[in-house]
Amino acid sequence: MKRIIVVDDDEEVLDTIELVLEIGGYEVEPLSSAEGIHETVNSFNPDLIILDIVLGKIDGRTICNEIKTNPKTKHIPILMMSGLYKPDEISTLETPPDDFMPKPFKMDVLLEKIESLISKKAIRHNIN
Repeated sequence: MKRIIVVDDDEEVLDTIELVLEIGGYEVEPLSSAEGIHETVNSFNPDLIILDIVLGKIDGRTICNEIKTNPKTKHIPILMMSGLYKPDEISTLETPPDDFMPKPFKMDVLLEKIESLISKKAIRHNIN
């Protein structure tokens, strides 16, 4: 079973994504804040991280950078999402996420992006 960490401070969004992913056969670790995310990444060993940009005290872009610059976690795909930012604002980051999804979004599009990112990770992992 593929494992996904979802980080969003909007409880309704978090609950909805968690439910849809669990129905889709994923094991989900929901986080309503980014505090403790690095410990969760190490213990949960996710196949993908879904990360909101606006997380209260901590900016999701900072978390993305920390994960992508850490040799132990840089292989984990990150799907960032936001209702405030546009894709071109995200793609110019020094360490951009693997994909971006604007809010609001359709669940079928989210699931397609998740499948694509997890498949790419598996291909990259088998090559290395």
